[in-house]
This record gives sequence, structure tokens and C-alpha cells, in this order.
Amino acid sequence: MTSTQDSPALPGSGPRGRIHELRAGGYAARVCEVGATLDGLELDGRPLLLSSPLDGPMLFFRGAIVAPWPNRIGDGRYTWDGVEHQTALTEAERGNALHGLVSFQRFTAVGTPAEDAVTLRTELFPLTGYPFHLVIDVAYALDAETGLTTTVTAHNVGTADAPYGVCPHPYLVAGPEPLDEWTLDLEARTVLDVTADRLLPTGTSAITEGSLLDFAGGCRIGQAGLDHAVTDLARVDGIARVGVTAPSGTGAEISFDERCPWLQVHTGDRPEPEHDRQGLAVEPMTCPPDAFRTGTDVVRLTPGASHEAAWTIRGF
Repeated sequence: MTSTQDSPALPGSGPRGRIHELRAGGYAARVCEVGATLDGLELDGRPLLLSSPLDGPMLFFRGAIVAPWPNRIGDGRYTWDGVEHQTALTEAERGNALHGLVSFQRFTAVGTPAEDAVTLRTELFPLTGYPFHLVIDVAYALDAETGLTTTVTAHNVGTADAPYGVCPHPYLVAGPEPLDEWTLDLEARTVLDVTADRLLPTGTSAITEGSLLDFAGGCRIGQAGLDHAVTDLARVDGIARVGVTAPSGTGAEISFDERCPWLQVHTGDRPEPEHDRQGLAVEPMTCPPDAFRTGTDVVRLTPGASHEAAWTIRGF
């Protein structure tokens, strides 16, 4: 016999955990407790990001915080300080470990959330494939002028040096027009070359004028299928800015400093028509895809040390 009384679920908790609503000026943001996910951001009622239904799981990592590694690890296998580790293969079709470990982990609020800010925390305990002990804080702060700033701080509370990387996974929305009609403003000099079947790195190439990834100064996306990591980004006073603009003139932009030297862009190509090319994933990364195997830009987080990275999304 079953009973619906005395449910073990926490009060106010749904499939995405508690929902935190933030407001400042014309901005409104929605943050989910599961994964500390940025599920929505609006300016004057206009969506700047793709969201997921709140009655089910996050879809396609929309708005996810991706840690302790961004993107993927080939075969889920890497060597750290002479020890080989095998993580679960969460991208089974390509045989990779995808997007870290915390995107579906529960975070809880630190202190009392404000109308325009909230900090969420989770503890990542040692586990097979990642035997390191971290506490991760995700702070969201909404400003009426500058938009939403996200700051992710990882603390190594364990006894061994830990490999670490992080990125967000927002899908920017420029406006109601189709993505193919949006203009992408992205200036980078180098692209990571990857295999076609598994998207694993093979080297780097220069981005030349007129090539697929030449969006310097703003170019129409058109039918380009993007799923690329780039680096050597153009910066002003250390800040890189990447934006999308709709034909009507509305748009969204993400900015970030040199703590994120890499950027992944993806046109969100999907076999389901309702999900295909609905937003542009723009992901500032502290290290590139497969960094745990190549060692490129991996953060060595020593016991007692912390690492911080931040980015800001605004609408216009």
C-alpha cells in the first residue's frame, strides 16, 4: 500500500528544485536549484536565453554550469599526476564523458537570497573517475544597467591537487526571427580542430578572412553549422564580447575576462524540429575540449585553494 502523505520531497521543491526569481530594472532572471541552472533571463519581457520546461529535466544543458570540466573527455579516461582515472561515459554515442558532474546536482542557497542576487552551493564529493573533493559556489547578481553576472568559485576542500575547469552553457536568443537571420559578432584568431565523429581535438588552425568562423565585425549566421571551440579572442581591456543581433535590432551579448581564454559556439542543430537551431550556445571556457587528456589550460587546484571565473549576459 502506498501513501502520498509525508512526502520526502522538500517543501516548494519540483523537478528542477526550488526556483529563485531575480529582478532589477527591466531584467528578470530565473535560477533553478538543480544544477544552479540559469533557466531564464529576460529584458522587458523579451527572452534572452532558451529555457527548459520546469516540469521536467533541463534540456540540452540549457543554462547549465559545467564543472569540473567543460565540454568532453575522450573515452572518459585521463591521467592526473601519474594516475589513470576512468569517468562514466555520458555521451554514449561518441564514447565521451560530457559536461562535467554538477549540472544535475542539487545546490542550496547560501545565506538569504536578495531580490537581485542569490548564491547557490554544492559539495562535490570524491567519486570514481574524479576522486577529488570540491565545494562550488555559483553567485548570480542582476543589475539594471549591466545585466546578469555569474561568478563560479571552486574550493578544493580535499587533500590532493585537483584538475579543474568550468564554463556556462547559455543559449543566447537575439529575437523572434530565425537563428539563420541573426548576426553573430565574434572575433577570434584560432580554432580547435576536431574529429568529425567524436569532436575530439587534433590540433589548431588559424581563422582566416572569409572562412566559416570569420564573424569579426558581425556577420549573418546563415546556414552555417557551428560547434567549434576558438581562442585568441579579440579583447578590450581584457574583456571579450560575443553577441547576436536579430534583424529587428534586438540582441544578447555575453562578456568575460581572460580567466576564460576559450569559447565554444554551437548553433544548436538538433534532429527534432521544435529544438533545432532555436538559440546559439555561447560558452566561455577556462580550458578547451578534452583538456583533461591534453592538459591544455587545466587549472591545478591545490588543497585549500580556490578558483574563480565570471561572465555577464546583457540584452539590448
